[in-house]
Amino acid sequence: MAWAVWLGATRPKTLAAGAVPVAVGVACAATVGPVHWGLAVGCLVGALLIQVGCNFANDAFDGMKGADTAARLGPRRAVASGLISARAMLLATAVVLALALGVGLWLATAGGWPILVLGLVSLVCAVAYTAGPWPLAYIGLGELFVFLFFGWFAVLGTAWVQVAGSSAALPRAWWFLASAVGFQAACLILVNNLRDAATDAPVGKRTLAVRLGPVGGRAFHGVLHLCAASSLGLAAVEARSWPLAGAALLALVLGGLLSLGVWRTTGAPLNAFLARTAGLEILTGVVIVLSLAI
Repeated sequence: MAWAVWLGATRPKTLAAGAVPVAVGVACAATVGPVHWGLAVGCLVGALLIQVGCNFANDAFDGMKGADTAARLGPRRAVASGLISARAMLLATAVVLALALGVGLWLATAGGWPILVLGLVSLVCAVAYTAGPWPLAYIGLGELFVFLFFGWFAVLGTAWVQVAGSSAALPRAWWFLASAVGFQAACLILVNNLRDAATDAPVGKRTLAVRLGPVGGRAFHGVLHLCAASSLGLAAVEARSWPLAGAALLALVLGGLLSLGVWRTTGAPLNAFLARTAGLEILTGVVIVLSLAI
């Protein structure tokens, strides 16, 4: 059915990466004042719309560039498989990102010009991820984009919308928490790129996994998990929070186990570690939120 194809094109299993940073941002803001739930929902909707728009654009441009072939080891893509035309996918991308812009303009009435700037940069990067003369995913900057958008932009942007009327600065602990979320989100895209490295390289898609090679890419995956755990540890020290220290330990142990598994795995079996990495991000987000609520 057509709706099922479009639903699949949103890549629903990845959408938790957009929800977790918003939840963490709201939890941060809740430590200093009441939560404005309407704005929180707006941040969630905006983040998910940008993520879906990015996924649609990725599907369209990768399909047109030949990056998604029958040899691809991940889920099939709608444009490459002929289920949706590139034109229809690009039109859907424009519609979704226009809706995201509308939500962003409304959020900017509460958060001011910083939110407007973050929103516009995010919209541009959502398309530039796979389009334009220097597509981020094709030149090895995909992980950096994911770290910034799903880490600093989403977490701190959400928190700022909540506290903009009462605070002139964001606590350092919040920056560390945003970094931890961003590093784990970057792990997610890195596992995806490690799986696809063999089919990406021939079409000129020079992701970080392709540039670093199988050994370097897997080593960097471990570094990202270590950075996530370290960021949580720094947040715990800054906030003097034992629960956050527990979150850091959890991220260190489970991240280490995931890194060991990724180190030993190649090809299609990496799909399982993609799901586990997403699960770790969700679990870490839940623990952070509970830790801040105590």
